[in-house]
Amino acid sequence: MTVVVTGGNRGIGYAVCERLSRAGERVVLVSRDRERGAAAIRALPGEVDLVVGDLTTFAGVRIAAEELRRICPRIEVLVHNAGLWPSRRVLTADGVEESFAVNHLAPFLLNHLLEDLLARVVQVSAGLYAKGKADPARTPQGLDFHPIRTYADTKLCNVLMLPLFARRWEDAGVTIDAVHPGVIRTGLGDRGGPVGLLLKVAKRFWLTPEQGAEPVVRLALEDKGTGRFFNVNQEIPIELDEDLARRVWAQAAALTGAG
Repeated sequence: MTVVVTGGNRGIGYAVCERLSRAGERVVLVSRDRERGAAAIRALPGEVDLVVGDLTTFAGVRIAAEELRRICPRIEVLVHNAGLWPSRRVLTADGVEESFAVNHLAPFLLNHLLEDLLARVVQVSAGLYAKGKADPARTPQGLDFHPIRTYADTKLCNVLMLPLFARRWEDAGVTIDAVHPGVIRTGLGDRGGPVGLLLKVAKRFWLTPEQGAEPVVRLALEDKGTGRFFNVNQEIPIELDEDLARRVWAQAAALTGAG
């Protein structure tokens, strides 16, 4: 079985790669940084391949997808793990706010570019999506940027796509689920200053990446449903604005050029 993990060179992504490679699965690690990706590959057991992909830009996502198609005739599981919690507003080369690009548009575009190869998709999400109030007129360019709210907004956009992809792929037999793995001690959200110091202290009490990987791996290896959202190992209902979901989908398709 071939499992593709984005952002697999550190944190939860690396722990997922390690668990799956030790279980005998073929793992393809997608990393933005070639050197860090290569270092992760050297440290991992089993059959692990590296694909370098900058998921902040549409061109980078397309390059990664082309390489994945070249080396993977079939992708049994695609784990969208790469994520960004911004401390300041940064626009990508495509003119969109960086975390919106990585957390929402990159998974959306990869799903479209690879959908004929896929059997299962697992989205690493965040419980904070429920605090999101995404505004299609402002959020994509970060016009409503806030260091905490923007993360929640981008995760909400991503979760809004969950039932739509589930319905899109129903006849093809492709499944998709999302999971909040818990509050995990990774580099996500690290920043300087007093806030960064407080965050560093707080993280000492958070779960380890290995613990965060457990529910992700479980869903990767379990193919019993679709369109579900899990808080760690507990499935929870999600109440979504279907009109907003359709608007976010149409906007993502227009921005990325996906179908």
